[in-house]
Amino acid sequence: MKKIIAVIALAAVLSCALATAASAAYDTWGEVVDEMSAVCDEAYDIYISGDVGGAKAKVDVAYFSYYEKLGFERTVMAYVSGDRASLVEYQFSFIKKAMTNGEAAPEIRTELDLLVQYLREDANRLDGKEESAPAVFLASLLIIAREGFEAIIIVGAIVAYLVKSGNGKKTAAVYWGSLIALGASVLMAIALSRLSAISGANQEIIEGVTMLIAVAVLFYVSNWMVGKAEADAWSGYIESKVESSLARGSVFSLAFAAFLAVFREGAEVILFYQALLADTQTYINMIWAGLGVGLVALVVIYILIRVLSFRLPLKPFFLGTSILLSVMAISFIGSGIKELQEGNVIGVTPVNGLSSVDLLGIYPTLETLIPQAVLLAITVATFVLQIRKWKKARERASAGEVKS
Repeated sequence: MKKIIAVIALAAVLSCALATAASAAYDTWGEVVDEMSAVCDEAYDIYISGDVGGAKAKVDVAYFSYYEKLGFERTVMAYVSGDRASLVEYQFSFIKKAMTNGEAAPEIRTELDLLVQYLREDANRLDGKEESAPAVFLASLLIIAREGFEAIIIVGAIVAYLVKSGNGKKTAAVYWGSLIALGASVLMAIALSRLSAISGANQEIIEGVTMLIAVAVLFYVSNWMVGKAEADAWSGYIESKVESSLARGSVFSLAFAAFLAVFREGAEVILFYQALLADTQTYINMIWAGLGVGLVALVVIYILIRVLSFRLPLKPFFLGTSILLSVMAISFIGSGIKELQEGNVIGVTPVNGLSSVDLLGIYPTLETLIPQAVLLAITVATFVLQIRKWKKARERASAGEVKS
């Protein structure tokens, strides 16, 4: 317990130490939108001249050099919502998709105007907001709660699993994985902020690949846990309190899952606080207060996971943990593909009538929804097969008892 609190506290200190003003070149977000609008006009002029590639590159300038680099995206996420930021991000992608498809100039103009409309609405909301202590506190609290929740859930579930299965001594590998990820996320945040070689589309690609690796690891760990549930329950090692030994590869997988969970969130937390500090003029102390309360909340969540793990029977706990990790994997695959779409690696095919649910990694494109549906189907099939194995095992056990 002390180790996990130390990991969280150290993350907070390093986040605060690295947080600096994102940009001092603009007094208001309205000024940023003015320049982005001009860039969009240039993109339109280039498009009607017949240079589709140049027009798309100009749209990327508006996104990477303004919306992302200046912290507009993260400020919207902090003060408005993640769903709103996703809506705007995808509008950039939809414009480039329309350009690639050779849509008529009026259609391109309409899409560009819609983007500027979204940006203007957000800028007016951010510039017009009255900076208050409660608003700043809530923004800070939501950042650490939103970004830290996924990491603490995964780490907490893995640690609880090891303890409940009689392998408490091996939790050190998970804590070390978290600590190493913390250091790696700090280095990544520095790189993303200061190194021009790792910027723009490259940043999105790095984040997307990391998340897709996390999907594979979480899916493996989830299936490994559900596979252990019935076998371990029937062997009765919990009742006999015999410490089982995990294979070295299994311990590595659990530690690597913790590493990816923390690494995936660590750099994001730092960059979010950079944007928040740059945008807050008066109530800096409320940022630290929100961060502190959020960390306490994450520790409480961790403790609840540990308490519940002791109270729940072995099989329901393993099943619940496995389902939780599967849900996280499905969420991560949507978010990871979205990052690759923003990095221009994967295309965008919009699904009309569907809104983003950023918290669950659900986005209105076929490229994100189809892999999620496939992974969901595979997960359900895996659970069904496992249930059948349990049924057969119980039948064999019953038959053995009858013969004896």
